[in-house]
Amino acid sequence: MPTPIPQRSWLAALGIYCKAPVITMLFLGFSAGLPFLLVFSTLSAWLRSDGVDVAAIGFFAWIGMLYSIKFFWAPVVDRLALPLLTRAFGQRRGWMLLAQGMIAAGLIGLAGLEPVGNLGWVAAFALLVAFGSATQDIAIDAYRIESADDDVQAAMASTYIIGYRGGLLAAGAGALYVASAVSWHAAYLTMAALVGIGVMTVLIRPEPKRASLNVQLIHEPKVRAFIRASRGQPKTLRRLGAWAIGAIVCPFTDFFRRFGVKAIALLIFIAVFRISDLAMASMANPLYIDLGFSLATIANVTNVFGIAMSITGGILGGLLVARYGIGALLIVGAGLVMITNLLFAVLALVGNQLPMLVVTIIGDNLANGLASAVFIAFLSSLTSRAYTATQYALFSSLMTLPGKFLSGFGGIVVSAQGYPTFFVIATLLGLPAIVLAIWISRDKQLVAAPTSGARD
Repeated sequence: MPTPIPQRSWLAALGIYCKAPVITMLFLGFSAGLPFLLVFSTLSAWLRSDGVDVAAIGFFAWIGMLYSIKFFWAPVVDRLALPLLTRAFGQRRGWMLLAQGMIAAGLIGLAGLEPVGNLGWVAAFALLVAFGSATQDIAIDAYRIESADDDVQAAMASTYIIGYRGGLLAAGAGALYVASAVSWHAAYLTMAALVGIGVMTVLIRPEPKRASLNVQLIHEPKVRAFIRASRGQPKTLRRLGAWAIGAIVCPFTDFFRRFGVKAIALLIFIAVFRISDLAMASMANPLYIDLGFSLATIANVTNVFGIAMSITGGILGGLLVARYGIGALLIVGAGLVMITNLLFAVLALVGNQLPMLVVTIIGDNLANGLASAVFIAFLSSLTSRAYTATQYALFSSLMTLPGKFLSGFGGIVVSAQGYPTFFVIATLLGLPAIVLAIWISRDKQLVAAPTSGARD
């Protein structure tokens, strides 16, 4: 049983942000956030401004499903060695470079198209960008977990959030500015050039220390049992079977072996932690518009206060985890995510009041920034260092799927019951997360889970 993280002084907690792995995540976070809007809202704005039918634009939202099913190919990213790249840069850096190459190629491809009459090619290049982006996320998450100990993970998560928000800002407002001043083609070429920030970071920083893939496979009891049982079979089939068991079966059996019956409760907690926030997200912008706020006001408030508060919340979450540990802060994070949804209900009741809009945006983003930093640190603590990419991809996908699914029904609830009732319902969805957070915070195994490997 690992010992809990000792309580630090505030000065020591602040000093964590000067460590190289923590600073590295600022740039990798930017690299992760950059592609996201370029295949969603920014791409939609380009398509609509060029006269593409709204119905056709709506189908491009399905591209986002790639981010929620990335756990399907996470075992490949976790265990498959890439020709040349893995030998030259290592498993994590090699996959990041490949993913960044896909992102840049997709953005350059989009920059060379006229959307009208070429929607098939637009969809193909957007899928390439999204697939590269989701693959990069898998590799970055594994790199982050393997680069530092548990007590640094929250600080790394907070700088990752800051960098991610910077990437969103560049791909959102930045791309729109370039498109307005020059052209959409120039905007996407500029974004392709910014992928170089992530590439340079990968080239400069070292690969995390970990056992080679062959050594990891040899030490897996299930792999050794398969090799013994398959004697006499063709060598190629034995190698493929051993790889499949080590890459696909073992990450899941390892999680249940370490946590037993608690594993089910943990997976439920992961699924419901952000369900309150994600379920209401689809109705936030429609609320602002229906209340009569101008697009300029919405953009200015959400960008200025939203991003600033999200960054502040992320830094605060990292400091608090470094100072006090994860347990109690899971309760605080779950509570804040739930309660701040009530601000949207109040905004819907008071109407077009700019001060209330500002308060709502500040509260929502501050809470989400803090909760995200804490929860990323918690998920990292649950992840075995032997299967970082696969297990974390499963956790992060599970974290978003239920909320995204429920958000699709938001319009129906608003039409039937109105905005205030909808946001109250979304708030109540957060209660199970608080109950489970209280239970988890009292279990020392769960708030100080081992990450050094499946065979601790």
